[in-house]
Amino acid sequence: MGCSPATSLAVTARREPAPVDSIVTETFMKPEEIFDVLRERFGEDIIRRLDTEHGDPWVEVKPESITEVARFCRDDQRLQFDHLNNLCGVDYLEPDPRKAAKAGFEPHLEIVYHLSSYTLRHTITLKVILPRWKDDQPGKLPEVPSVCSVWAIAEWHEREAFDLVGVRFVGHPDLRRILLPVDWVGHPLRKDYEFPLEYHGIRGK
Repeated sequence: MGCSPATSLAVTARREPAPVDSIVTETFMKPEEIFDVLRERFGEDIIRRLDTEHGDPWVEVKPESITEVARFCRDDQRLQFDHLNNLCGVDYLEPDPRKAAKAGFEPHLEIVYHLSSYTLRHTITLKVILPRWKDDQPGKLPEVPSVCSVWAIAEWHEREAFDLVGVRFVGHPDLRRILLPVDWVGHPLRKDYEFPLEYHGIRGK
């Protein structure tokens, strides 16, 4: 059954997206402005630095303060970071002794939080830097406060980082492996991880 020209125009009109210019953009903030807001609120001991030279701009946050900073990022009307896009762990280690001296960094872990605001359409990345092992005791996992109370989706992301990188998220309501079996030994995304020869009789190599 055909449509009249008037009906076709009405259907077309309903499908027209809102012009981008009609969305309020004056509150969009640049990384430097976001950093200034955070530094003003928390000080340089907690908001340690802004890096804009290596990929996505990121702000280093004191590990013990990440939950408080995350909640401020979500609730402050200038920021409104209502979405945690991703949370992941990165192991900075050069396992080859011949290359370690030229690596340009000391061995450490980083937890990376990618944030965005649906309302204001700006983004920022937060990072916390942790030792590879708590108290420099191999096998003792480093700790950082959970942000599950700020963004519920972090419950899944933190479990994955715990499972694969080996970081304990203090305050997480159900911190257990999410990809590997509960009796798996070690954390496969550690640079010095040694894959087992077998697992319950199944060859691994």
